[in-house]
Amino acid sequence: MQYRTLGRSGLVVSRICLGCMSFGEPGLGRHQWVLPPEESRVIVRDALERGINFFDTANEYAAGSSERIIGKALNDFARRDEIVLATKAFSPWRDAPNTGRLSRKALFQAIDDSLKRLGTDYVDLYQIHRFDEGTPIEETMEALHDIVKSGRVRYIGASSMWAWQFAKAQHVAERNGWTKFISMQPQVNLVYREEEREMIPLCIDQGVGVMPWSPLARGMLTRDWNEKTKRSETDLFGKFLYGATEENDRSIVEAVGRVASARGLPRAQVALAWLLGKPGITAPIIGSTKVAQIADAVAALDVQLDASEVEALEAPYLPHPVVGLAPLMPLGGKVSVLN
Repeated sequence: MQYRTLGRSGLVVSRICLGCMSFGEPGLGRHQWVLPPEESRVIVRDALERGINFFDTANEYAAGSSERIIGKALNDFARRDEIVLATKAFSPWRDAPNTGRLSRKALFQAIDDSLKRLGTDYVDLYQIHRFDEGTPIEETMEALHDIVKSGRVRYIGASSMWAWQFAKAQHVAERNGWTKFISMQPQVNLVYREEEREMIPLCIDQGVGVMPWSPLARGMLTRDWNEKTKRSETDLFGKFLYGATEENDRSIVEAVGRVASARGLPRAQVALAWLLGKPGITAPIIGSTKVAQIADAVAALDVQLDASEVEALEAPYLPHPVVGLAPLMPLGGKVSVLN
């Protein structure tokens, strides 16, 4: 396993982060493909044995059961001081006022609830799942700072938003002497590269670690275009992200297939190797429902693509509409993040 510090912090993380959206109690939450606890624990244990020390979940995944599962597994299989445990807050836990978003009240409640589910007294990395246009950024950043100073959180991070929003949040924190974000979770993969224009250059310039979500485009980059899975058939958010760009995305998926075939490698390793080789990328967040998927992710660390292969993978790409930065429901409605 390879390790890096996350941004300019001293926090050491594996170059592969295990995303925990795939773990959950059956029937809870919106995703039908989640693994039940015992199957999830197999994945977690395998990841630990391969040297992965970085685990990312969220309070909304599988209605909170993802946090319970990953917390219990890590308590059973790992030493807490060696693990980097990350979770997120933003989406509502009930359809009622103040049960979500990034107000001081909501954040204080959300971290306490997450800690109970995770079975720990602190989170290493606490992230805002989206930007909250309904709460002053000063309120959010001061609340996050106070949570850090309370000892419940070690570092803070953010996820998909406009680059100007992230820059504004960092400026507000710096101006007031509050805790700044050390990480950003944007969507980055071969079929969605819009974050290369603004967000990733900003993160490189400011020393912020980048943890891409959906690095394999929700599995699209790992299989033939016509191959279907339970997830691809039922993943509404995936259809939202990629439904409008299918023609271009297909040409990219086919390019991955050609490079992978020529190299004698699984497609997942080729797609991840491309991402791991891009400037500024710290640790892609890999979702897994099979041990073999963890093995492919770790193996990708040793795959070096040459310039002609990178050119072949990147050549088909056309600019895409910007998606995934905001909640799917407008302010005033029930908020859903989904990733």
